[in-house]
Amino acid sequence: MPVDPIALTADLIRCPSVTPIEGGALQLLDALLSDAGFETTRIDRNGTPNLFARWGARGANKSFGFNGHTDVVPVGDEAAWTVDPFGAEVRDGIMYGRGATDMKSGVAAFAAAAIDFVKDTPPDGAIILTITGDEEGPSTDGTIALLDWMQSNNEAMTACIVGEPTCPNAMGEMIKVGRRGSLTSHFTVTGKQGHSAYPHRAINPMPAMARLVDRLATHEMDKGSDHFDASTLAVVTIDTGNPATNVIPASCKASANVRFNDLHTSADVIGWMQSEVDVVAAEFGVQIDMNTRVSGESFLTPPGELSDLVSAAVQTETGVTPELSTTGGTSDARFVKNHCPVVEVGLVGKTMHQVDECVPVEQITQLKAIYSRVLRDYFA
Repeated sequence: MPVDPIALTADLIRCPSVTPIEGGALQLLDALLSDAGFETTRIDRNGTPNLFARWGARGANKSFGFNGHTDVVPVGDEAAWTVDPFGAEVRDGIMYGRGATDMKSGVAAFAAAAIDFVKDTPPDGAIILTITGDEEGPSTDGTIALLDWMQSNNEAMTACIVGEPTCPNAMGEMIKVGRRGSLTSHFTVTGKQGHSAYPHRAINPMPAMARLVDRLATHEMDKGSDHFDASTLAVVTIDTGNPATNVIPASCKASANVRFNDLHTSADVIGWMQSEVDVVAAEFGVQIDMNTRVSGESFLTPPGELSDLVSAAVQTETGVTPELSTTGGTSDARFVKNHCPVVEVGLVGKTMHQVDECVPVEQITQLKAIYSRVLRDYFA
């Protein structure tokens, strides 16, 4: 009997797996995949839960992979929800619950497709599922840990789909073939505290910070590239922690997030920001410290065999020709791309992370059909 991806999505939603809590979701999938003949291994690192599952021989010439996550963001104000966030209630053909869109439905769809495929038409090759409980968190011991373990154990995917939501408004309209890089820099300007009536006796960090964030925010990094929109920088915080109006503060802090395309590397962006910091620090006679965390580099899976395969499956199952896009935030595809060619295709993502997150159940069925057709065509 085929695996019902709608019922599996509901079972996963009922697992309260808010990062970093496993919540029973990976245990459920482990049991389901093991019963279907997959060799499963828990790859837990530094308390982060992960699951590796393979059907077929290790080292197969063709090995198609799926990647996804079962962890979810916090519920937020539970009183604002009209349903139980972990109840998986269905109303008028729509299933509600945290993770319904992002991305327990995607995991359910590819797990169901993989199980049915190996049972009905065992392929000449392998199918690998890598599922993490650390995508919504720091992502340091999730998919990275799975890929590290795979490298150490001679496990490999020759191609991979990440099942994140990719469609803005309608099923099938978008496939992600790359992502912008992302980094966040924190700036601290240190001056000298003093009385606001005697500004000449102080060194005010505020004008220096204002000049710095203006130079950063008004700079045009580029005009975009062949496959990417223009890079962006957004100043997201400015703070002195100063409640007094008669005190010039000793320091001021600010943060900026940069989303950069394939015309840049993180090192290039950091170098440019440091040069701006040096100019402003010299101009105002202050000390400016910059601390940067890189979430990922920009990458592109060039349109070709994999994107053609997935596009054809999407078009057949939905009647829609998908756009190949690099828009949006980051995903674990930024790690998978170092292992094998990767694209992302999934549901409509309108309600992810929102109160009353939900998914039309017909979309879950469609997504399983897309993944099933990809597997059939890949191993044909």
